[in-house]
Amino acid sequence: MKKVALISLGCAKNLVDSEVMLGFLQQSGYTFVTDTQKADVVIVNTCGFIQPAKDEANETLANAVKTKKKGKIKKLIAVGCYVERNPYELQKAFPDVDVWMGITDFDKIVSAVEGIPYKSSSRCYLYDHRSPRFVSTPSAWAYVKISEGCSHNCSFCAIPLIKGPYRSRSIASIKTECLSLVSRGVKEINLISQDSTYYGRDAGLSNGLAELLKELIGIERLKWVRILYGYPGEISDPLLEIMQEEKICSYLDIPFQHADTKIIKAMKRGLDGHRALNLIEKIRKKLPDISLRTSLIVGFPGEGRREFAHLKSFVASAQFDHLGVFIYSPEEGTDCFSLGDPIHDSVKQERLEEIFQIQAEISLKNNSKYLGKTVDVLVEGHLNDQTNILLSRGRFQAPEVDGVVLINLDKSTPDCVNSIQKVEITDRDVYDLIGKIIQ
Repeated sequence: MKKVALISLGCAKNLVDSEVMLGFLQQSGYTFVTDTQKADVVIVNTCGFIQPAKDEANETLANAVKTKKKGKIKKLIAVGCYVERNPYELQKAFPDVDVWMGITDFDKIVSAVEGIPYKSSSRCYLYDHRSPRFVSTPSAWAYVKISEGCSHNCSFCAIPLIKGPYRSRSIASIKTECLSLVSRGVKEINLISQDSTYYGRDAGLSNGLAELLKELIGIERLKWVRILYGYPGEISDPLLEIMQEEKICSYLDIPFQHADTKIIKAMKRGLDGHRALNLIEKIRKKLPDISLRTSLIVGFPGEGRREFAHLKSFVASAQFDHLGVFIYSPEEGTDCFSLGDPIHDSVKQERLEEIFQIQAEISLKNNSKYLGKTVDVLVEGHLNDQTNILLSRGRFQAPEVDGVVLINLDKSTPDCVNSIQKVEITDRDVYDLIGKIIQ
């Protein structure tokens, strides 16, 4: 049983865990396939953050079970957050899964595949620079997870229940991993965590993220460093100062979640709309070319027309470059679970669409400012095999969640995949830009 298909669901942090599991398997002689029907072993790394993620995991496991029953899979393994959170429910629903593994034993994946007993760890697994890793993202960039867990107590969030309190890797370990990635051709490092701005606090560092960035700046062939997932109340002056350095992308992903004071209080979040706008103004003064992304929740218990109007006004005033919206999902064990789910799904969907309509106008206007300008882009590869178009991103675009810069190739354009190029922006739509390489 040497052919493995691993399906990674959920966030980028899950993807890194999947890449580490693949690293251990590769060390032991396993090869990887993308078609589950051609695999001896199928591993599903589940997400259990909110109900839609659970639904996706259930569907994926059901499909894998069907394939297994046809005799095309010898072993089916389920791992990850959903397994950690709801093991008995899942085992009852999917008795044909051979191995169940939560979030504590990703380094034991070879033993799990080979049926070798192992002693389970008592806390969430956190890899380091010594861990093997099969990087699955385009060769130009990679994620680096700098911590695990979360020590905030947001009333709607199950992450601390699943993963426990915040636990940072050492600066030395992260830098060593980044050096290794750069030696393999990686140009852009995306730092990820449940809250990257909290980095080092558990180890007694007051400005840990800023100190980490100072170390990464010194890596010679590293071109871009991007920070993802920052908590509003943790955006410090030292962080904004170090972000003025050339290698640090002028980009912040700050999930504000809501703007209405009553809802923010019920969510146990730090900043209401007024204070959030003040923070945004401060950031933009320090970093005039900053690209800001946020995430919001609609349909939280108590969100009436007035509260939702506050949220819409906030989005219009903040003028975010990028924005994501989640529909509220009540999660058992969280502080606000007792509030129930009083807002109808159809109302939640309508509110989500209203926010996206406001953001679409903002995004189109923001993209229009690039017309005729030249920007640096990181060329990731070809859009697909059927078109003569390159896929790339600017400093102002995070991988997988934001728009892209599409480059039309002609015969005179050199092969420039996995390189930084200057591109003149010739057109735009709501989320993407189109350009040509300046030669």
